[in-house]
Amino acid sequence: MKDNEYYMKLALKEARKAYKHNEVPVGAIIVSNDKIIAKGNNQRENSGDVTKHAELIAIRKASKKKKDWRLNDCTMYVTLFPCPMCASAIVQSRISKLVIGTSTMDLKNKEIVNLIFLDSIKNKKIILEENVLENECSSILKSFFQMQRLK
Repeated sequence: MKDNEYYMKLALKEARKAYKHNEVPVGAIIVSNDKIIAKGNNQRENSGDVTKHAELIAIRKASKKKKDWRLNDCTMYVTLFPCPMCASAIVQSRISKLVIGTSTMDLKNKEIVNLIFLDSIKNKKIILEENVLENECSSILKSFFQMQRLK
């Protein structure tokens, strides 16, 4: 069985794809029964679609693959703490485990997302694990935003 670091490295690979396309480098992987069923990376800027976040893209692909919106037996690996929109989709899709690479600097965002996850965590509907490969996940984001400031 592969571990969290293995899958987070694959999510980082997705984040690097976003970086190459001048998107905020966030990547997501969804795993079911130790098999990758979906991948996603941010595509908001290039698509002009505000919903093209890595997590939502991965959820759409996983749902299509499973032919079901319920992703009960799935684990999502995402390089950055999700936004409220993505957190709601994660809860609604019934993903059973969420593994996060690095936290967000936006404390208000984190507070809102924690409220979204609160009931699911309390009722053991979702397991939340944070800071997997935190240095690597935060490093790519810092590099991206430093590059943006130079432009």
